[in-house]
Formats: sequence, structure tokens, C-alpha cells
Amino acid sequence: MNTTDAPNMIEYATKSLDFTPHDSKWIPGSARIVCCGISPSGKGAIRIYELERNGTKDLFHNLSFRPQGIKCSTFGACPSSEQSIAVGEYGGDLVICDLNRHGSSGEIFSVHAHEGIVNAIDGIGGTTYGPQELATGGKDGCVNVWDPRVDKAVVTLNPDKSSSARDCWAVAFGNSYSNEERSLMAGFDNGDIKLYDLRTNTIRWEDNVKNGVTSIQFDRPDIEMNKIVVTTLESKFRCYDMRIQHSTDGFAFKSERAHRSTVWISKHLPQNRDVFMTGGGNGGFNIYKYRYPQKTVGKHERDGAPIGIAGSVELLNSRVISTQPITSFDWSPDREGLCCMSTLDQMMRLVHSNVTIYYDVFEFPYA
Repeated sequence: MNTTDAPNMIEYATKSLDFTPHDSKWIPGSARIVCCGISPSGKGAIRIYELERNGTKDLFHNLSFRPQGIKCSTFGACPSSEQSIAVGEYGGDLVICDLNRHGSSGEIFSVHAHEGIVNAIDGIGGTTYGPQELATGGKDGCVNVWDPRVDKAVVTLNPDKSSSARDCWAVAFGNSYSNEERSLMAGFDNGDIKLYDLRTNTIRWEDNVKNGVTSIQFDRPDIEMNKIVVTTLESKFRCYDMRIQHSTDGFAFKSERAHRSTVWISKHLPQNRDVFMTGGGNGGFNIYKYRYPQKTVGKHERDGAPIGIAGSVELLNSRVISTQPITSFDWSPDREGLCCMSTLDQMMRLVHSNVTIYYDVFEFPYA
């Protein structure tokens, strides 16, 4: 094997779907993938697939439909010993389903979370510090934080009920490095991003990225804030260095253009927080590496206070996977470089990328 800075992308398997997929996730601790979306009749689809040497096979056909279409999902608040997925639905409901209950919909928790579609969801606490919590962002402009043990939001962070309330399109937990610390970032359709301190339920920092925010991800949710990637409409993303906050200028960032179309999603590689992917509206799949600057802290030109210095991003490889947008993406937590994604041509794809090591012979990743 030989090292290389340009990882290959090998399309391992494809699966044609009979519904429009909105989210795909690896089921923790398994070689299985759950794909969620909306059927032609408007019902919610939950399908489970198992990775095999010759592709994938369907599992649990009776765990197929819910009354409402599904827009987003997370295993983030799921303990490692369980397989329960939280989903956000078109009708505004937050639902937790036990994927081991094959004979029913698997629903173990349900609450009406938003007036209108649940656009985004994230979870934390299943395997990290602090309590298990879910965050949802909705078309009603609200950002809610939920304790799965109770049926009311424990925190409502953006209670703007005016007719001009902005859609919340993205939410992400981070800074959860102890039982006391936890932050939440939300992104809105007008380009606003807001970082909330959940200890005080206050806005710690806010900015505007000039276009609608399509996704947000901390490079690691369970460490002190290090980096955040924010993707937007109009083919740009920003990588913020979150280590030094200036009182007026906030956090340093690097802005980059990608895909020549909407950048719908970004995900950091679990095994290396400095490598991340972006998925585009053109069906493009890019892999980047963040490179830290030699000097990470400078002095502000006006007040002399410490201010962060952003690094650079290097495009390692780029490939067009589909003719339609990549709507969801998830790296395998167990096999470095293995990933699943869904696209609007109603396909689920498995791709393997030798992100750090080039293998002369590609081996089946779950052998």
C-alpha cells in the first residue's frame, strides 16, 4: 500500500428506492443502513438495508410506512446499546422509533414539535457527556430542545411567532465536553446562524452567511469547540475556527465555493476531524482537508484583543455521483472511508474512499 493525498472514490453498491429519500444513516454498531423519506402517496418511509459482500439486501419490509413523510433523522441521542432513531416529519411531529420492533411501526415516543415541517434534527448524549437531548428546527422558525422522557420542549430558543419568522433549516449540537457544557447552533433560510449556550439559554454569537443555511456540523460534538462547517445555497460553504471568539468580529472563517450549485450537506470523517465531505445540488461529492495555519491567534487591528486566524481548505478529490442533488450522507463510524448517501433520483449509494491510505486491492469493508 502507498500513501497518497488524492483518495479514490469507489462506488461499491447502488440501491433503487420506491420513495424519495431525505436521510440515510448507518445504524450504530452494525453493517446496516436506515433510509427515510416520503412515498408517492405522501406517507413516511423507513427502510433498513444490510450490507453484504454482493451489495445490499432489504430487511423488515413490515417496518415501512408512517402516516407522514419523514424529512430528517438522527441516532445522536441513542445509547450504544439501543437502536432507536428519532425522525422529524412533514406534519411537524418528532417521533422515536425502535428499529428492533419488526411487527409494528416501532414508535416509542411521539410529540407535535412544530407548526409545519420539521426541517432539521440532531441528537446528543447517547454516548457523550450530559443528558440525552434532541434538537429540532422547523418551518415555524422555532428551535426546540427535547428530553425524550417528557412530551414538552425543555427549551424553546427562537420563539418568534410573527408572520416574518424565518424557516430554521439546520441544527447541530456541539461543545459537549463535560456534563455542564453544551451548545447548539441553528441556521435559517435568510443566512442567519445563531450559536446558543444551553447553560444560560442565551445567544452566544450570531452571524449571517449571505445565503440560506442548508447544513451545520461541528467537527466533533463531544469536545471543546474546534471547527464548524456551514453550507449554503449558491454554492458556498464556510469553515469557522471556533477556538477564539472576538467580542465584535466573532470567529475567523474560510469561505469556499463548491459544486457550482447549492451545497446541501457537509460531514466530517469520524476518524479524522480535519477531513470532511460536501454534497452538491449537481450530484457532486467533494472531499476536503482542513489545514491549520502556522499562527492560530493574532491581534485585532482596532482593539488589540486576541482574534482567531482561519486555516485553509484543500480539495482532495471530487466526483459527480448522480445527476440529482445529494440529499443526505453519513460516514460509517466503524469502517474508515465507507459512506452511504441518498440522492433525489431515488437512489441510495454506497461509496468507499481511501481517505488516508491507498489500497492497491479494494477489499470488502465488512468482511
